[in-house]
Amino acid sequence: MTDVVDADELLRRIRRGRDRAAEQEQVWRERERTLAATDPDGARDASVRARAYEAVLCALEEIVNPGRPPSGQDGVKQVT
Repeated sequence: MTDVVDADELLRRIRRGRDRAAEQEQVWRERERTLAATDPDGARDASVRARAYEAVLCALEEIVNPGRPPSGQDGVKQVT
C-alpha cells in the first residue's frame, strides 16, 4: 500500500467502496427478511451485518458528499 495516488483515484476508490457497501447492505437486508420466519438467530445476525454495512456506507457517503443528508436510509433519525 505504498502506491501514491492522486485525489481523483482516491475518490474513485472511495466510491467503489461505497457502492460495494450499499450492495452488501441490501444483500444482508434481504437475507434478514428471508430468515425472519424460519431462523430468528440467523435473521438477527443478518440484521447486525446489514447495520454494519449501513454504518460504512454512511461514513463513505459523508466523505463523497459532505453535509448532504443520507438518502433513503431507515436508520435512527435525530429528534430535536
